[in-house]
Amino acid sequence: MFQTERRRRENLVENIHPKHGIVWTPYIMLIPTLVLLGVFTFFPFIKTIVLSFFLTNAQGKAVKFVGFQNFIRILPSKSFLNSLWLTIKFALVVGVGTFVISMFLSLLCTNIVRGSRVYEVMYTIPMAIASAPASIIWFFILTPGTGVLNSLLHTKILWLSNPKIAIYTIAMVTIWASIGVSVIFLMTGFRNVPAELQESAIIDGATKLQRIKHILIPVASPQIFFVIFLNIVNSFRAFAQIRLLTNGGPMDSTSTLIYSLYNMAFHDNRFESACVLSLVLFLIIFLVTRIQFLFEHKVNY
Repeated sequence: MFQTERRRRENLVENIHPKHGIVWTPYIMLIPTLVLLGVFTFFPFIKTIVLSFFLTNAQGKAVKFVGFQNFIRILPSKSFLNSLWLTIKFALVVGVGTFVISMFLSLLCTNIVRGSRVYEVMYTIPMAIASAPASIIWFFILTPGTGVLNSLLHTKILWLSNPKIAIYTIAMVTIWASIGVSVIFLMTGFRNVPAELQESAIIDGATKLQRIKHILIPVASPQIFFVIFLNIVNSFRAFAQIRLLTNGGPMDSTSTLIYSLYNMAFHDNRFESACVLSLVLFLIIFLVTRIQFLFEHKVNY
């Protein structure tokens, strides 16, 4: 039996590290994935970079090379600076709000008790609803005259029509839609904490807050790190709720970068301008993630 097992292992090693030639099977199996990445990721990205240096026609085809003129024309403009500021503000509100609420709810669900499954399902239901139907539901909730929210609060707040609060209303909807996924990851991290650690802390007289600070959060730091990264990226890519609830208004108060590039490409047929905004958005997300990974050494894997 031992000789059979040893022979099987030797054959496995031989398949992975052959003595003669190269095993092509792994590379062949990667071809479908590489083709999909090339067609839907790398090719559009390269084409976006190329078109940002050209003037384009209504069909999005390059007609004249202008170099960096598109960047010089767009980046100092008032509309771009307004969209950039709205995007940063929106990302901060959504990122911080989603993380704080998700942390609170996941801590409540850490201990499995009778009936806790009901609350877990309630907290994670938003992740099962797509952005478009969720936005329609919130539209009826936030409608000034017949909306459910104003009826409950006995107010007449123009949630989607007031330029001062519209961006925060969209952020509230985005936070609600993002909580489910964050709660699942954080709750999983907290429940993976060994019971012996918590029992030892209780015996030593540690309070609930001390156990959260010195045991739960450090042990679940990989999940916390991932949730922060996920919420930041998703906040920069939020589009459906803006498109369906405010359409960038009122007075461009919810026109973030991703909505502005959509508007330029598909309403104004200015594809070169949309490409410039796409590259700016890519650079912002890239820089944010690089800054975030500078703190990866604080994560306990």
